[in-house]
Amino acid sequence: MTERPQPAPEKIRIEGDRKTAIETGRNRLIVAGAVFVAAFTLIAFRVIDVALLTGSDEPRVTESIGKEDRSVGRADIVDRRGQLLATSLRTASLYADPRLVLDPEQAAHKLVTVLPDLDVKEVERRLRSHRGFVWIRRHLTPRQEYAVNKLGIPALNFEPEERRIYPLGPLAAHVLGFTDIDNRGIAGIERYFDKDLRVRKTSLQLSIDVRIQHILQRELGDAMDKFSAIGAAGIVMNVNTGEIVAMTSLPTFDPNQPGDIPKDALFNRATLGVYEMGSTFKIFTAAMALDSGTATLRSGYDATNPIHVARFVIHDDHAQRRWLSVPEIFMYSSNIGSVKMAMDVGVTNQQKFLRKLGLMRPVPIELNETGMPLVPTPWRDINSMTVAFGQGMAVSPLHMVTAVSAIVNGGIYRTPTLLKRDPDDIPKGRRVVSLATSLKMRKLMRLVVEKGTGRKAEAVGYVVGGKTGTAEKPSIHGYRRKTLVSSFIGAFPIENPKYVVLALLDEPKGIKATYGFATGGWTAAPVVSAVVRRMAPLVGIDPVDENSEKIRDELYVDISGEPGGEQRVAAH
Repeated sequence: MTERPQPAPEKIRIEGDRKTAIETGRNRLIVAGAVFVAAFTLIAFRVIDVALLTGSDEPRVTESIGKEDRSVGRADIVDRRGQLLATSLRTASLYADPRLVLDPEQAAHKLVTVLPDLDVKEVERRLRSHRGFVWIRRHLTPRQEYAVNKLGIPALNFEPEERRIYPLGPLAAHVLGFTDIDNRGIAGIERYFDKDLRVRKTSLQLSIDVRIQHILQRELGDAMDKFSAIGAAGIVMNVNTGEIVAMTSLPTFDPNQPGDIPKDALFNRATLGVYEMGSTFKIFTAAMALDSGTATLRSGYDATNPIHVARFVIHDDHAQRRWLSVPEIFMYSSNIGSVKMAMDVGVTNQQKFLRKLGLMRPVPIELNETGMPLVPTPWRDINSMTVAFGQGMAVSPLHMVTAVSAIVNGGIYRTPTLLKRDPDDIPKGRRVVSLATSLKMRKLMRLVVEKGTGRKAEAVGYVVGGKTGTAEKPSIHGYRRKTLVSSFIGAFPIENPKYVVLALLDEPKGIKATYGFATGGWTAAPVVSAVVRRMAPLVGIDPVDENSEKIRDELYVDISGEPGGEQRVAAH
């Protein structure tokens, strides 16, 4: 039998080394594969963590914008004609991961070269923090975003956000309000409708007409400058719908720069400020007396002598020192006559009447910034007397406009609104005075502009009626005679009113052209005249011949009064 040859020992060793090398390589490949799998698993987990799981330290979706808002955005606000008042623009906000910043000092200096409003020390401090996320600058412009990108600093990133923009700047600023840096409404309409604006898919349409808003704001601003007033307020209201078509408070502000608004400018004098309104309150006193039946247009009261009550003396600024008919009391703005009319009605009935007009509580409107009236407590006879001519009770301009609208529109009180109302969906309102009383008040208000203290409110062709008001500001030591709140409230066309216009100046100063006077007839009445003349063509009100027989007949009032009126009043 032939023996099989045995492999040489060297050959066996080489074969063993080869198998060992293959096994070692296989093991190394398995280890390397495991390492790569682990690495990619870690990377995948980090991607998921960054995209979905990380907490508030790193912004995935800016806190101010929820999932619904990110797809829809904060709704636009437009005026009654569709003019854009507020909108949201997409912006980029700059943030950094300080852990990735190699040289915080150098990075800070580079950033300040393209964002010069940043404080280099503050930026450096943020970049040296141990947090995973810090804001550097919110809401960059596209040009700023490009400039930062060009710096090539790898630790910087951009977060898409939205910024609220107000294309018309300070126009209607107190109505619109503004949002904070996180797009949350913190004043005005923006605050009142904050939740609604975040989810609604259509624009929010206001009752404001930017054309009339511009007129009112411009005319009031000019008067404020002319008479060196510290502030002003104005409102234009549709008396038949309750819609506010213009509302302004001065000084105003730019809602695009919420961080730079002075505290004084934030205050809404039209709705939040409450003032003793002076003789404009005589509208309510006259309407109350006529509606209750304690007086007629033929009644009269003795205004010969001042009224003495304890240590108080009530006198007339335009004293006639004689018996006055009710129309004359209103035309001459007699405090004495107004007091006697109020006392005929009685304290309790006076309170009921003012409450019915909404003057004893805040006015419901789509703003959080509304003022609570200041009323006498307790309410005694002397308080009833002073309230009769607008002293001792403070209300907002919005209170005045709403109540006077009810007096002149036929006697119907409608809650005011800053939202456009559908003509087919106007609230019915509630009756506060009779139609007959409303017609009489129109005549008395026209009389003031034709022959009384409101002559400078005349707007030829548009038949304005109204009432002046001048009130001394109260202090802890009484009233400051030279510190006034001067106003005029008017309605037009007074034979069939469509709008009420109020202008108020806070602490106006007399000038040479007004012979040093700063009363409502000299300072505020001309503002109303200018507003009426400029807005009437815009709202489709054609001029008329004020001396036509029809209009004269509708507005005629006999100021002579009835015989024996003086004797009747003598009982008081």
